[in-house]
Amino acid sequence: MSKGTTMLPATVHHEFKDEAPVLSVRHLAKRFGAGCDYCCDPHAKLERNICPVCGTVHAVRDISLEVHRGEILGIVGESGSGKSTLMQCLYFDQEPSAGDMRVAAYDGGDGNCFGLSRQQKRLIRDEIFGMVYQNPYLGLRMNFSSLSNIAEKQIAAGIRDVSSMVDRGRELLDRVNIPLRREQDPPRAFSGGMQQRVQIAKALSNRPPLLFLDEVTTGLDLSVQARVLDLILSLRRDLGVSMVVVSHDLGVIRLLADRTIVMLDGQVIEHGLTDQIMQDPQHAYTQELVYSLL
Repeated sequence: MSKGTTMLPATVHHEFKDEAPVLSVRHLAKRFGAGCDYCCDPHAKLERNICPVCGTVHAVRDISLEVHRGEILGIVGESGSGKSTLMQCLYFDQEPSAGDMRVAAYDGGDGNCFGLSRQQKRLIRDEIFGMVYQNPYLGLRMNFSSLSNIAEKQIAAGIRDVSSMVDRGRELLDRVNIPLRREQDPPRAFSGGMQQRVQIAKALSNRPPLLFLDEVTTGLDLSVQARVLDLILSLRRDLGVSMVVVSHDLGVIRLLADRTIVMLDGQVIEHGLTDQIMQDPQHAYTQELVYSLL
């Protein structure tokens, strides 16, 4: 082993069976409030996502999903539908109220990752998952250089060889079309689109098999959106990275996703191949989304 590199823990397996889901989630729920006998029944009728008896907010309610190798799963829904809360639970930014999550690259998918220790969850975040937030201020240190931001995630994974970190950082900045002459510039000096691209570079630093992207084009000009979306597609094509992409914009999901989940009031109301949903939406809310694109 070369100086400065660190062995991954035995529980991390970046090679896994192609047919096994990269990510498998069952019956995930996140509620704000204690809940009661009425609203904890998954079939209870709520007022949107609020219990009429105890007032508990059910932000995510009984969600199950799978992501396969090299696949982009889209999650679409209006503001308040629960899609960002779902993403935060998957990335361990929030503790779910219930549910089971299996990660193939961690232990072959044998155990529920929601039950792991804080240290084990941090290992998954640092070495198996990558996250790109809607707000770049959540994903980047705005006063550190772009290279330092990318190196931060490598350091968290135990890498200590400075030259290899610099080489990897430059490789990724070039990959996301950030001029290398700006490698020492802090993200606060960049445009919104460039900040998102630095976030993507940081998320890729440890070659994770799975990326989470939460509303990454919101607030960007259309031409900048197009460049970010082209970059995302090129990463899937060239690197085979699996992704979960959250957006309120069905146009973004139509361009990126192989399969799509439609959320409303914390629940999945429709799911299937993106083309099928676009051509034959079943739920009235999905029909509104599709027709708004025509």
